[in-house]
Amino acid sequence: MFKKIKAWAKKLKRQIFILYYACKDDRVPWYAKVFTACVVAYAFSPIDLIPDFIPILGYLDEVILLPLGIMFALKMIPKDVLSNCKVKAEEMMRNGKPKNWIVGSLIVLIWGVITVWAVIKIYQLFNYHEN
Repeated sequence: MFKKIKAWAKKLKRQIFILYYACKDDRVPWYAKVFTACVVAYAFSPIDLIPDFIPILGYLDEVILLPLGIMFALKMIPKDVLSNCKVKAEEMMRNGKPKNWIVGSLIVLIWGVITVWAVIKIYQLFNYHEN
């Protein structure tokens, strides 16, 4: 079972690299580029939308959301573009993935805003009950 999971993860990583190159190709329609760029940016982000320390939900994005995004993106891209990008992806896999610190920073900002909002609401709730 561990070998199956490892093979699945390697295939997923390869597909992300294929999408990385596909979203830079001029033959890909604009709507596919936008969707693909979002999937790739999220995959390369060093921070998850749902943190992994949250039980069950923490791995939801890696197990369900990201594979679904990859599947839809691959269907939007012309087959000839995909075949060209597969070659480039193999080379990139040997060199390691790039990090998308912009998307990572955006996710940190979103979680920061949510945290500040939650703290303010809790503070207001406790002050309301004291009066």
